[in-house]
Amino acid sequence: MRLRFNEIQNDLEANMGFFALLHIKPVRSTLLLACLACTFTVRGQAPPDSLATPAKLFSLQPAVSFDKTRFWAMTGTGTAIYGGLSAALGKSWYQDYPLTSFHTFNDWNEWNQMDKAGHLFSTWTACNYVFEGARWTGMKRRNAMWTSVGVGLGIMTTIETMDGFSEQWGFSFGDMCFNLTGASVFAAQEMAWKAQRIQFKVSGIRPGYPQEPLYSTDGTLITSLDERAAGLYGTNFFNVLLKDYNALTVWASVNVHSFVKQTDTKFPKWLNLAFGYGAGNLYGGTQNRWETEDGVVFELDPVRYPRHRQYYLSLDVDWSRIPTKRRWVKVALKALNFLKMPAPAFELNTLGKARFHYLHW
Repeated sequence: MRLRFNEIQNDLEANMGFFALLHIKPVRSTLLLACLACTFTVRGQAPPDSLATPAKLFSLQPAVSFDKTRFWAMTGTGTAIYGGLSAALGKSWYQDYPLTSFHTFNDWNEWNQMDKAGHLFSTWTACNYVFEGARWTGMKRRNAMWTSVGVGLGIMTTIETMDGFSEQWGFSFGDMCFNLTGASVFAAQEMAWKAQRIQFKVSGIRPGYPQEPLYSTDGTLITSLDERAAGLYGTNFFNVLLKDYNALTVWASVNVHSFVKQTDTKFPKWLNLAFGYGAGNLYGGTQNRWETEDGVVFELDPVRYPRHRQYYLSLDVDWSRIPTKRRWVKVALKALNFLKMPAPAFELNTLGKARFHYLHW
């Protein structure tokens, strides 16, 4: 997976206005989603189509039947954003690398597949927010579902296609496989339950990277793992949350209440059980060895810094199920729903260790 900027696709993807803020291909798209969530994910369920009444363009209330004005407003906004961000992406990211003929790139072994988990998360999130925006226009559920799948996959496919023409990267079938998985999981839940009982979220806080001197293999240069991580991932909040593979955890957050007979349980509707995936000691795509522009090589001791995978079990909150009568509060909660709530967590990892975290971010 690659670290860089992002962008948006067409039609109803006005819902995704959050993508362009990120530098990591799969997850970067999500920040944008949350932003547009504030604009369009304000509804509850759209009323039956038979109750048609005129829809106000700037109302947060979803239209009760298909409203052309809202639809074209979203389409125009999405198209403008998509075009602008595509141009910005090409200029700010790809212009520094030579273009070449379309080619593929096998990045399956990079980053312990954390980037692949990010692709699943991003595509599912894109579909979810586009669906909500489509319902805001009064579009029927099935049409909204297929629209969201098409737009979500379109966004991620655009990024992959641009990669395919860059000498630095290439079109990744592995990434596309997880993009398709994210869209499929969204569509399957909509068709089966008319609800997203299983949601995908992220969490992360920058680890305390070692600051002790780290010498190059020839002893001519000194750095530290803190400096390496800062250069590789960044240090600000969003970079850490969405780029730092040592900090990032991708979660499948399951709403327990929706899977049991509601008359037989007092389990809170808003309380979820979350299953997370993370990684540790990742300082390079496939190995902890890197080379500076001057050709100086750094290599970590695999015994002291073993690359590993982490599996988590924790609790979470489905913010969209928090009872509130204020629509703007519902909007804000929905926009935050891509973030996993900090909570106690149990961890198993491939180092053969089990840990309990009093509070996992």
